Amino acid sequence: MALMERPFPKLRSVVLDSTGAHHLAEFYRRLLGYSYRAEDEPGSESLDSPQQQDFLMLLSPDGSHRLSFQRVGELPRSTWPSEDVPQQLHLDLSVVSRAELDAQHERALALGAQLLEDRSDDSEEPLRVYSDPAGHPFCIFLATSEPRQRAHHAEPV
Repeated sequence: MALMERPFPKLRSVVLDSTGAHHLAEFYRRLLGYSYRAEDEPGSESLDSPQQQDFLMLLSPDGSHRLSFQRVGELPRSTWPSEDVPQQLHLDLSVVSRAELDAQHERALALGAQLLEDRSDDSEEPLRVYSDPAGHPFCIFLATSEPRQRAHHAEPV
């Protein structure tokens, strides 16, 4: 079978490492409005298993997106925008209005995010960069069309 005839692999989940998988999962559950997979619901009997305590999964409301959390013993926080400890991966989240951008900013901070960069006044693509409670950078930006290649992907501004 030629390479072009093979089906593409399916992205099942983005997995974030954390020293506190439950804490980080709860941050993103509340930020994104996702829900725990049945066996990962707080109070679930399967959470008594050591494996379940080390790996949790959240599902989007329609079930089409998954975000997972894996416990690790230690995790150096990204120092972005400094390159000493690179971000390695970050999540891009979008909103459709300036009012929603500001409302989600307040929600992210209230949930424990730390603002790393505020480019909400950028005329082409307003955005803010945060770190989650485990130190993973993520962005919330105003998406009015296809996102342009943002400078924060490649190098700090």
